[in-house]
Amino acid sequence: METRLSDHGLVRIGVVSPEHRVADIAFNCEKIRQAVSANGDCRLFLLPELCVTAYSCGDLFFQSLLIEQAQQALFELAEFSADKELTLVVGAPVAQGGRLFNCAAFISCGRILGLVPKTFLPNTQEFYEERWFSSAGDRTADFLEWRGETIPFGPDLLFRAEELPDCVIGIEICEDGWVASPPSGQMAVNGATVLLNLSASPELLGKEAYRRNLVQANSARCLAAYVYASAGPGESSTDLVFSGHSLIAENGAVLAETERFQFESQTIMADVDIERLVNERVKNNSFGASRSDAGYRFIGFSLPDTGAVPLLRPVPATPFVPVAAEERAERCHEIFEIQTTGLAKRLRHVNCSRVVIGISGGLDSTLALLVTVKAFDKLGYDRSGIEAITMPGFGTTGRTRTNAERLAELLGVTLRVISIDAAVRQHFVDLGHDETVHDIIYENAQARERTQLLMNISNQVGGLLIGTGDLSELALGWCTYNGDHMSMYGVNGGVPKTLVQYLVCWCAEAEFAGETADILIDVCETPVSPELLPPHENGEIKQRTEDKVGPYLLHDFFLYHCVRLQYRPAKILFLAQQVFAGQFSDAELRRWLQTFYRRFFAQQFKRSCLPDGPKVGSVVLSPRGDWRMPSDACVALWLKDLEQLEATSGEC
Repeated sequence: METRLSDHGLVRIGVVSPEHRVADIAFNCEKIRQAVSANGDCRLFLLPELCVTAYSCGDLFFQSLLIEQAQQALFELAEFSADKELTLVVGAPVAQGGRLFNCAAFISCGRILGLVPKTFLPNTQEFYEERWFSSAGDRTADFLEWRGETIPFGPDLLFRAEELPDCVIGIEICEDGWVASPPSGQMAVNGATVLLNLSASPELLGKEAYRRNLVQANSARCLAAYVYASAGPGESSTDLVFSGHSLIAENGAVLAETERFQFESQTIMADVDIERLVNERVKNNSFGASRSDAGYRFIGFSLPDTGAVPLLRPVPATPFVPVAAEERAERCHEIFEIQTTGLAKRLRHVNCSRVVIGISGGLDSTLALLVTVKAFDKLGYDRSGIEAITMPGFGTTGRTRTNAERLAELLGVTLRVISIDAAVRQHFVDLGHDETVHDIIYENAQARERTQLLMNISNQVGGLLIGTGDLSELALGWCTYNGDHMSMYGVNGGVPKTLVQYLVCWCAEAEFAGETADILIDVCETPVSPELLPPHENGEIKQRTEDKVGPYLLHDFFLYHCVRLQYRPAKILFLAQQVFAGQFSDAELRRWLQTFYRRFFAQQFKRSCLPDGPKVGSVVLSPRGDWRMPSDACVALWLKDLEQLEATSGEC
């Protein structure tokens, strides 16, 4: 069974900056047809401002022949759209009531469904559009009669896709998007999720970055897709040069953009996530509180679906970790500053220069120790006030113990080594538990003994107990209730596991050097484990967390799309199949996604009583912040969504 884009709230949009000639309408329309026909897996295309005639016709716009042929060209493009089941939004001059308007023609499946005139006409420096065109506010009719058809005319038109009703398209033309209060804002408030801008923006030094920033900002401000088509170098070069810089942005991120200064036609396509945009609006009460007095006319249009593979949008395998090394380093620096500043503020508030932290030689406790050291440095406190406690137990390996102890020595903190073996064995005697039975009692008794020691040492030295657990463990509940789950301030609670590793590696590169950096690298290469079960005979770690709960790579992917983007399981699985094809089978992805949902719902009670800790990203599970969920919520609805998908797949 073929997966369709609309099944997952996606719509494919193409932008064409076509090769063109000034005033050569036949040539221009042929190039439009060629460019569009070359991309048969897309049904919706945006083209530049006045692309039918070219933007830089000057006083030729006063020629009635040019205007008549432009109208004829729109009908010819409509016929073309019927054959291909296309929707085209193209720019053309339109005469009405003794005035000329710079318009966007919305053409779909054989008909011109609407004409949207430009509202703001630039008339300074190189622009003098008011010489030829009138503003949308000067029109004298809301409809045009063309060849026996009544065509809606005005800036108040919004176009709704019949196959995907949340896909509502609003249109503005070039300068409309550059003014202090763009029409797109009112369109968005009235339901437009896709904002199209037909433009002819001449190139100047530094304008490329400014244009990109503007498009990104407009998409973020409106919680929408902002699609921008710009005229290319086929425009007149009498005084200006046009580059054809077109972009597709969604909620502040650029999905695609063209290469500039190309004479041949340039086309970009992207799959815009309408569901994501609607979800963002639903949970954003500021958007919900926005008001609009403007009235809009809604026009339905048909948008036939296309196949979903390959997906034309970036979907990173590690949504919490940037792929680009420079951006990743910047992100790590900022997160580290947030963590250290949060802890420093708490220490200043309680007037405390002593802390206690349990260290195991694993990723989480290592990061927490590094954060604590830098917080002490920030405050000018002596690092000896950091009591680093390592508590070897039944599963502790020589590798992790050596790394923990040596790291504490190199960092100049106070190290204590306290074996928990005897205390836990006495506890087994008290419980009447057989030590050879390696069950949850065997594991949790060790975790709680360690927390008891840490809490009591904190009282002993008058210090603050620093928590080490990370965001991914909280999501899965992979922590012992009233064990490592509890502390007095948790510095890692907002950092997912996939990012913890990069943070420790970044610290090795940017914050520390020498043997300290070498140890940090080895910590990053150590398998993730709670080390609660005895190791192999050769001393290596036997208990690996990911063998039990699944790869953190997948769980962080699931967590982001479930909590941050509010996607249903079927869509998360679909995206995971695109991203992890060849790395994980569909069966594996479905299995671990089911595990994620079961654990995420069942373990909410642990998140409902978390200690304080800093938020560092867009996903956080603090009950006082971004995530408020009943501990007794039922997971059946989400699991059923996956089960239905599995049943459907089995029929194919």
